[in-house]
Amino acid sequence: MFKALLNILFPKACSGCSRVLLESEDLVCTHCRHDMPFTQHYLDTQNETYKKFYGRLPVEHASSVVYFHKKGIVQELIHNLKYKGKKEIGALIGKWYVQDIKDIEVLQSVTEVVPVPLHKKKLRQRGYNQVAGFGKALADGLGAKYNDDLLLRTTYNKTQTKKNITARAEIISNSFDITPTDADKNKHFLLVDDVITTGATLEACGRALLKIPGARVSIVTIAYAHT
Repeated sequence: MFKALLNILFPKACSGCSRVLLESEDLVCTHCRHDMPFTQHYLDTQNETYKKFYGRLPVEHASSVVYFHKKGIVQELIHNLKYKGKKEIGALIGKWYVQDIKDIEVLQSVTEVVPVPLHKKKLRQRGYNQVAGFGKALADGLGAKYNDDLLLRTTYNKTQTKKNITARAEIISNSFDITPTDADKNKHFLLVDDVITTGATLEACGRALLKIPGARVSIVTIAYAHT
């Protein structure tokens, strides 16, 4: 009764369109979920995300959950996830997507889910890694360990929007390192991030992980942005 009263006084709003949520809805209204541009990447091994890494990084699997369009539902969700403290959005999308990918044979060998890390200064500023909830939900569904200690961001990069693509890629390529142990050898790592654009950040992270003897890498992102 108290919860119902709170919902009347302070109704929960959809993180995609700000409509008041029904009692049966969680974070995203039925209308927004129906209209979300799901990629269906998991049905195609040669999908757009996978093709980003042709000739750049050997990956076992790569896919994204939804397409990112400016001024669309996904942009609003990602904004709320990254800047409004709504960490549970990532977890919800992870729970949706793991139902689609848990039976993919190559992903059944995933041993650890590794998030693209924030620099410790950015982590202090934001208070959380926006992809953590997504990664943990995938790890739970795949029966894997969530590991946010293995991969490190070694440089603090301020906004790079004024730099050209080549300059940005060069900065990013030297921004990550690993802290492996002997126990990390021969593992299959699932690298996760929020949005993939050029793929440069994920490529740099993947290269760092592949320094580990016998390592394999797969990639899953929440959203795919056309460049």
